[in-house]
Amino acid sequence: MNFLAFSVTNYDFDVLNLLYYLGVILIVTKGLGMLFRKIGLPQVAGMVVGGIALGLLGFLHTEHGLFSYFIKPDPVEDTVLKTLAEIGVVLILFTSGMETNVSDLKKSGIRATLIALAGVFIPIILGTLGTLLFLDGYANFTTAKLLNACFCGVILAATSVGITVETLKEMGKLNTKLGTTIVSAAIIDDVIGILALSVLSGLSGGGSALEIVWTLLRCIGFFALTLVVGFFVRKIFKSEELRHPHTRHNIIFAVGICFLFAFVAEKFFGIAAITGAYLAGLSLSGLSDTKYVDRRINTGSYIIFIPVFFAYIGLSADFSGLSLSYLWFALTFTALGIIGKIVGCGAVARATGHNTRESLAVGCGMMARGEVALAVCAMGAGLIAEGGIDPVIATVVLIVTSSILTPILLKTIFKKIGTNAPACEGESETAPAEPEQTVETENPLTTQE
Repeated sequence: MNFLAFSVTNYDFDVLNLLYYLGVILIVTKGLGMLFRKIGLPQVAGMVVGGIALGLLGFLHTEHGLFSYFIKPDPVEDTVLKTLAEIGVVLILFTSGMETNVSDLKKSGIRATLIALAGVFIPIILGTLGTLLFLDGYANFTTAKLLNACFCGVILAATSVGITVETLKEMGKLNTKLGTTIVSAAIIDDVIGILALSVLSGLSGGGSALEIVWTLLRCIGFFALTLVVGFFVRKIFKSEELRHPHTRHNIIFAVGICFLFAFVAEKFFGIAAITGAYLAGLSLSGLSDTKYVDRRINTGSYIIFIPVFFAYIGLSADFSGLSLSYLWFALTFTALGIIGKIVGCGAVARATGHNTRESLAVGCGMMARGEVALAVCAMGAGLIAEGGIDPVIATVVLIVTSSILTPILLKTIFKKIGTNAPACEGESETAPAEPEQTVETENPLTTQE
């Protein structure tokens, strides 16, 4: 009997298959990432393209013959890969929280909130109107179809912070005034988007006004809880790092805090786990040991979790259900989602003091969609009217398209900002080395436990 094989929910799960999938994913994504970087494009885009390529090859999978070893995970193996991907995005947001300059975050608070509000309501309006056009026009819709259209609009409100954060990290622009504004606005954006979905569910009869208020109170309660708990966590870590600096147990405890914050956020407060992870990282930012902990977690994450996250975006794309009419809807849905973020967020950024290029960077940084958009799809499945439009495949098209465009556009815009315009306050023009290239000075065998 193979000790690497066991049964999970009536499926025979062979860990050897998982080892194969991980090996292929890591080699293909990293290889394409290096190729993209060599031709002047962000590695993140190469990783996503690698996932798409593997997903397309999966359609050629056969039980025997030449195509038998192309990636085509069964439901359990796919669940494991998805789990690794979700851990990856949680770690991305945790490290981005640790790298955030709290003083810049406070300065950009009002600005980020205004940008987030525009990034929610402009896409919702555009998405609703665009969906109604495909629901037999504006003159022939019922209340159910109107709610269906509003649901599609709410999906466009979500922002994927992971893609943007990793791109900003790669360029060395995350811990800048502009980078902090983008990340802060994206976090606030997701919270407001979840609230908008709760209100829509209440209007459709899926929840009462009391439940809507309760959702709002839960969000407020979570942020209040993280302030209190984060204060004590910070005190404990500050004391520990003074007594035992650069120790592995500080890294382990930090990751544990990250996972607990993420779990509590989604399980008990209905907020995306990535928001909890970001706030956990924020509670540890600016300490004397933060850079060491951040560097080590980044290095470990890049071995498996982060490449799997970016590959899974493309790997999970299933375009087999596309018809010609639905394809037009998906393309329109994608275009409105991208335009809504660029125009809405960019316009508010321009009105609040950013120059044109910086405002465009804010809009492009907010346009990526990912796991939160898919979560909203699942949460609002009951809002799809009979004979209406199921936006799941269109959402996947939007996720894949925006995941590729966001890093490319951000790198192009930031390059122009750095060479032809004054840099943002506190901005460093030199990008840091990749996590996997970081040279550690201490010997792991002698590092204090």
